[in-house]
Amino acid sequence: MKICVLIKQVPDKNSPLTIASDHLSLLDSNITWISNESDIYALEEALLLKETHGGEVVVCTLGPDSSSRVIKDALSKGADRGIFIRDDVFNNLDILSLAKVFASAFKDEKFDLILTGLQSDDYGNSQLGLLLAELLNMSHASLVMGTEIQNDTSIKVKRELESGWFQWTKLDLPASLTIQSGINTPRYASLQGIMKMKNKPIDELTENDIKTGGLMPKVKLNNIFIPEKAKETTYLDGSPDEISQKLVDLFKNEIKVLN
Repeated sequence: MKICVLIKQVPDKNSPLTIASDHLSLLDSNITWISNESDIYALEEALLLKETHGGEVVVCTLGPDSSSRVIKDALSKGADRGIFIRDDVFNNLDILSLAKVFASAFKDEKFDLILTGLQSDDYGNSQLGLLLAELLNMSHASLVMGTEIQNDTSIKVKRELESGWFQWTKLDLPASLTIQSGINTPRYASLQGIMKMKNKPIDELTENDIKTGGLMPKVKLNNIFIPEKAKETTYLDGSPDEISQKLVDLFKNEIKVLN
């Protein structure tokens, strides 16, 4: 069983966030960086599967130099190998472009399972696991709260539904699973694990190592700002067609959520 876990470096929720002068990024001088919470649960699930069924756990992240810390933390907990993707050309990509980068990096790895946290604590788009499943032709399940390996070709997963309901689903391997927080109890790194981490390999990949065929992001970040606290109620009257037209005009020219 060869399992990949994607782990992202995110700001600690208690860190002060200050917008940089370019209004496109945050000043990181006061930020404490940590591993994304739901990704930690994904790592623990991968380690539990490895302990039960054997195999290899590979952790992967994409980001600046400081992101290597999340890989080292995972290796200290029991992961076997790391993949560190870093290159400035990958900065500010939308989620589809990032998925293409990961898919290209994984094409020769032949993973049986790819585990991601349900969502990242910064952007929270919850799309990476689903996109990787499509790009790598894998089965997919989201909101996973339990896993049971059936055999070498299938896995049974417990999915969280609405109103406290759950659903057991059987998937063919290879599969991509997005893991819900609370699926298990994540472990801490032991002193022995920290010492062993120093001898575990971390493969570093750049744009030269990843062939994506050209990335054309569909989403662009124009501005980061702190919303102004103001209250205003706008009343729209007229016929349904007139109100619809006024709403479209409002969304385009004032709120600017439509092109």
